[in-house]
Amino acid sequence: MVEQSSNSGLLLEGFHDWVFECHGFWHNAVLTIASLFFVFYLAIQARHSFLKLSHARSYIIISYYASLWLVSILNLLWCFSQSWECLPGKEFAWNLLSLFTTSGMLFLEVSLLAFLLQGNSTSGVEALTRTFGISGIIIGFDILLKAIYLFAFGIPVFINSDYPTPHVKWNLWVVHKLVLTIVYACILFMYHSRWRERLPARPAYYKYVIIMFIWNAIALFACALTGSGAAFGFWLYHLTIVCYHAVYLPLLYITFLADFFQEEDLHLENVYYSEMKDAGFFEADWN
Repeated sequence: MVEQSSNSGLLLEGFHDWVFECHGFWHNAVLTIASLFFVFYLAIQARHSFLKLSHARSYIIISYYASLWLVSILNLLWCFSQSWECLPGKEFAWNLLSLFTTSGMLFLEVSLLAFLLQGNSTSGVEALTRTFGISGIIIGFDILLKAIYLFAFGIPVFINSDYPTPHVKWNLWVVHKLVLTIVYACILFMYHSRWRERLPARPAYYKYVIIMFIWNAIALFACALTGSGAAFGFWLYHLTIVCYHAVYLPLLYITFLADFFQEEDLHLENVYYSEMKDAGFFEADWN
């Protein structure tokens, strides 16, 4: 009885710490609800999506959809493990989980950028190899750099529960956000230049680039403020992290995959209509 009551007390204490401690209730609630809802949505659409993918046989879309599933589950686990960031003895597990989760999300982001920069010539195994090859090299370098910061120098790159934090950490994040901001700014410039024909002519991609440019610019500003010692910058950086983990994967799905599935619906409807017309179903209407 004593042991059972002790275990129940530990469970209640752990649940209380996860919900209310560390970053607070609203921080944890927004992250958990958003990530859980998105994984639930993917699960509901899974059978429908698998059928579409099997008929389409697009290597890029299939690989991207599988990667999105893997990263979404990792992100959900990361959101459920928020209390690890503040618990003694969980620093290594939290840093490792954060490293894999953020690297997975960055892989999807860089892959989509590589897809955009290749323009309308992206199709087949060659395009898949080129897109994922470029992304893999960049993400491999990013993981290596962050792992050196984490495990060689002992810099808490992913622990943001205390303020102030090491100045050198914010130098890393400033460079990281600056590179992404410049890349998105260059793509926006291409959309308004004579090179716009090299990019996919879809409004969803253009809106995605605008959103990511604004988000990375705000994150860059927050990291620079925090590195200079401003407490407001630390709060703003937290806000950008919450928005990224809660909203980015759904945004990616809407931008890159949702249109594909809708187009496949229209394509199948046209195929069915053609087959019925060939079979003579609409001859009476014409007569």
